[in-house]
Amino acid sequence: MQFTADSFFSPGHRLMRSLVSLTMAALAALFAAPRTSAQTPSSGSIPIFADHVDIGPVGRPGGFVFDPVWRTYTVTGSGVDMWDRNDTMSFVWKQASGDLSIASDILLVGTSDQPHRKACLVIRQSLAPDSTYVDVAVHGHGLAALQYRETTGGITHEIQSDVAIPLRVRLDKIGDTVYLSVAADGGEPKPSGASIRVALKDPFYIGLAACSHDNANLETVLFRRVEVGAASPANAAPQPDVRIELLPNGDRRVVRSDGRATEALGGLDGIH
Repeated sequence: MQFTADSFFSPGHRLMRSLVSLTMAALAALFAAPRTSAQTPSSGSIPIFADHVDIGPVGRPGGFVFDPVWRTYTVTGSGVDMWDRNDTMSFVWKQASGDLSIASDILLVGTSDQPHRKACLVIRQSLAPDSTYVDVAVHGHGLAALQYRETTGGITHEIQSDVAIPLRVRLDKIGDTVYLSVAADGGEPKPSGASIRVALKDPFYIGLAACSHDNANLETVLFRRVEVGAASPANAAPQPDVRIELLPNGDRRVVRSDGRATEALGGLDGIH
């Protein structure tokens, strides 16, 4: 991962910037590595998602390619942001109802001058730019956060995960509450302690999103091992070692009992 704006990180966080770069390179190698026969899916897989739309006034049209052998989606998109009162993004979607889960490995492809580009798993009420929604957004600089807009046209807020640069993320929707799980390595996501109650009426939309955070350019996201299935009550279990801390800008973040939080990335408050 490449950063051209040194001012994004304070001098005290330059080591973390280097670690982000090294980790993104390692993830790219992991995604590209040969799979064992036990990991090899059968060919001819039917895609979970078959529809695409650019939401909002995007600068360049997005799209996606589905690989039926590896069940991967390569999604390209432009867009100003997925934040505030309106979203602009590339969205691969299907309609769904009731309780469910969506999970995927996520890799932002290639280097970029934009540290705020986003790759997201999304649950939203409609395809309108100002729709109510919940997503997990993995940012170019490594932050992973549960983002949400509680009302149509309302302000977006987030709960920052304490795990930076997760390899795999998952959302579980149980009733009106959505729970975030994350995995820093190749294992299954674990409950993050972040959740939010957002009322979504059946049917709603679920899917994969890419936003370049620069409407003149396209960014590419690889979603691998995409799964949509039943919600797991285990992922909604209380996390005794977690507290949710209010940030000065009104957003929140996960803090573990050992003090671990997203502050390790530095300079993230108010930047989306």
